[in-house]
Amino acid sequence: MYKDLGIKGRVLMLTLLPTSLLALVLGGYFTWVQQADMQAQLLQRGQMIAEHLAPLAAPALIRGDAVLLERIADHALDQADVRAVSFIGADHRRLAHAGPRMLNESPDGEGNNLALKSNTEATRFLQPVFERHRVLSGDKAKLPNDDLLGWVELEMSHQGTLLRGYRSLLASLLLIATGLGVTALLALRMSRAINDPLRRIKQGVALLKEGRLETRLPPLGSHELDELASGINRMAEALQTAQEELQHNIDQATEDVRQNLETIEIQNIELDLARKEALEASRIKSEFLANMSHEIRTPLNGILGFTNLLKKSDLTTRQQDYLNTIEKSADSLLGIINEVLDFSKIEAGKLVLESIPFNLRDLIQDTLTILAPAAHEKRLELVSLVYRDTPLQLMGDPMRLKQVLTNLVSNAIKFTREGTIAVRAMLEDDSDDELAQLRISVQDTGIGLTDGDLRALFQAFTQADNSLSRQAGGTGLGLVISKRLIEQMGGEIGVSSTPGVGSEFWITLSLPKSLDEIEDSAQPYLEGRRVAVLEPQELTRQALRHQLEDSGLEVLDFPSIGTLVDEVAAHRLGNRPIGLAVIGADVQALSPEQLSQRVWELEQLGCKSLVLCPTTEQALYHRALPEAHSQLQAKPACTRKLQQALGGLISPRPIRIDPPQTQSSRAPRLLCVDDNPANLLLVQTLLTDMGAEVRAVDSGFDAIEAVQRERFDLVLMDVQMPGMDGTQATEAIRRWENEQRIDPVPIVALTAHALANEKRALLQGGMDDYLTKPIGERQLTQVVLKWTGLSLGGQPVQRQGTGRENRDDNGLEVLDPEEGLRLAAGKADLAADMLSMLLASLDADREAIQLAARSGDRSTLLERVHRLHGATRYCGVPQLRAACQRSETLLKQNDPGASQALEELDAAISRLAEVARMEA
Repeated sequence: MYKDLGIKGRVLMLTLLPTSLLALVLGGYFTWVQQADMQAQLLQRGQMIAEHLAPLAAPALIRGDAVLLERIADHALDQADVRAVSFIGADHRRLAHAGPRMLNESPDGEGNNLALKSNTEATRFLQPVFERHRVLSGDKAKLPNDDLLGWVELEMSHQGTLLRGYRSLLASLLLIATGLGVTALLALRMSRAINDPLRRIKQGVALLKEGRLETRLPPLGSHELDELASGINRMAEALQTAQEELQHNIDQATEDVRQNLETIEIQNIELDLARKEALEASRIKSEFLANMSHEIRTPLNGILGFTNLLKKSDLTTRQQDYLNTIEKSADSLLGIINEVLDFSKIEAGKLVLESIPFNLRDLIQDTLTILAPAAHEKRLELVSLVYRDTPLQLMGDPMRLKQVLTNLVSNAIKFTREGTIAVRAMLEDDSDDELAQLRISVQDTGIGLTDGDLRALFQAFTQADNSLSRQAGGTGLGLVISKRLIEQMGGEIGVSSTPGVGSEFWITLSLPKSLDEIEDSAQPYLEGRRVAVLEPQELTRQALRHQLEDSGLEVLDFPSIGTLVDEVAAHRLGNRPIGLAVIGADVQALSPEQLSQRVWELEQLGCKSLVLCPTTEQALYHRALPEAHSQLQAKPACTRKLQQALGGLISPRPIRIDPPQTQSSRAPRLLCVDDNPANLLLVQTLLTDMGAEVRAVDSGFDAIEAVQRERFDLVLMDVQMPGMDGTQATEAIRRWENEQRIDPVPIVALTAHALANEKRALLQGGMDDYLTKPIGERQLTQVVLKWTGLSLGGQPVQRQGTGRENRDDNGLEVLDPEEGLRLAAGKADLAADMLSMLLASLDADREAIQLAARSGDRSTLLERVHRLHGATRYCGVPQLRAACQRSETLLKQNDPGASQALEELDAAISRLAEVARMEA
């Protein structure tokens, strides 16, 4: 409000406000003091009148002369402000009274002094009269004493005092108003003397603002204002001079611009040339990266390929460890190369994103499945939580999104020593029917990040731990690539972290919803069934419950395996039995032997069991389950696989594997072209071991000659070769085929290049497909089947037999390595591990079976035989497996022939142990 006042208003306020306050305070104070003095004078006068009447009334009170007292009272009323007077005898009898009835109550008159009582209208005095007052009246008939003669009662009116006070207050107010009026007139005069010159200054400044710089202010009548006007005039002169100089400079600059136009045109030409040089340098860099990719991937192809081949041979444990180390190192190097190339493609703006339908839940769960072994080696728990309102079918680039999630989860595994890594996917905004705004977060319980780490986190070649003693490797490009990919997708990536507590990396994306129908993998016969769940980890249990409820199951949580079995038994005969159990196993909490016993008990109660365990403990639990291929899955649970497994347990169907449809049963004839001897030998070895007829050449010229001389089903052509590269050789072959008018042979490029547009250039050059190094058996099998219709056998080179026939009457061998290899899906190391585990526990199982048979403990006997039977189903031990099956069947039927079967089982165990010692 004060800011809105002008100078005139401010002067008036600053003048009148203090003056008014001072006048009111002083007037009020002096009025109050005067009123108090008048009140005190009234009381003093009343006291004096009462004391004066006491000597006058003393003789009359002695004599009881009422007439005299009336006359004295009447004379007392003549005094100012005296309202009423009374005389009271010693016996409290009123002897005389003059004036109206008294307003106040009578004061307490028991004392020897004057007493009074007041109100707003009057004050009543009570004066005692003693013998001594006669002396004061001149009556000396008798000596005075202190005897009480009576009282003089007097009442003084306040009206006169109040009237005089009001008159004084009115006079004070009139004086204050007069003073304020005079002050206001002086303030108006002063404000006008200030406001008029200021108005002139304002008008002059407004003219200067309009550009009329010749305006000058006249003298304003005071020293200060004259100085201000003089300063404004000097400023106007300076502005006028500056304007003239500015116009002169503008004219000069215009002339300079005209003269520099030619120079600018020359500079533009030079910049254009520099831009072309920069583009050429970028192209050279891209070619350099492509060549370096080829040069590095080519030896890596040989390293990884021959490592895989060597791992299939008979090796010692130390040699297997060395090969595993070589393979991991080569894979790490390949990952570094891929990151550098991805970063280069992003920097060059050549990364093209796809837009294809994908399932978000499957993408997240597949990512965690791939990374589960690395997490389980550190005893970390991986959990995926996809909230129910999140749309699953989306459009985007699943490969790049999976690359980002893989990087975030891998970093979480690197920097987390214990705890849980949770991946959450939720819907942030669903206001648009066509777009879904998603938030995907990766939360860990790792080391956390400081503020300095967060600032440098998304910079190239930077890691959270850059010390010389850092434990996690990598190039420091993963988060940079992830950030660029997410930004190219139109999203954001960020992180929140607390040192020592953990970090949460999050990405937000707006992706179109796919119009394709969601493939419903849920089994219809799961709907409404009850499933018992045992999972010690709270977050994992929450995710598992979410997945099972989405499958239509009613979930019951249990704290321990014993409680679970007891509840299943209690509900066995009810209306709604518990027919399924999902058990999260951990070696530290539930040993394979305990699990095997509990699964057997659940089977007896009619409850099918599915066991979820870490990938590092699968081999331990594999032999403890009778149907491990259908009863055992690795953590974290995949919804699709979980539904299929539970459906298979409830409604098992025989598995039928159809042989591949091929044009014929002959082996494919292949031509391999590569200038690198190691790569050429690798491809030739892989294909030969898988049953193909292979011809190998090391140059493009030899490839053309071989194609012209022989007919091949497929040509595997290296791209970068000296003399004539793969593209030139392919073009020459295509020209020869056109001249000869023969069907073109399929040509598949073998390339180590990974830059953008490589595939398009190769296909435009006449090739039919391409494989990126390093190349594996599966890739070769698929590409051969795709382009020739001929399947590769895929059977590795068989080992030589031992030269001993160990067969029983039914033709079953004691030890069949080929069968063991087949049961292990062609993995020799897995087959050896499974057999070693069986042999290691064989003596203990034999002793337990013999002890249970001697003691007659049928339950323990059946459990141990069942357990041994389950272990034999994944090893090449036909005789022992058949003996276990016969013994278990007869024991369950209470057949008398069970004793004979147990003796045959014991003999089969002895034969297997003997053969194993001889093989070792």
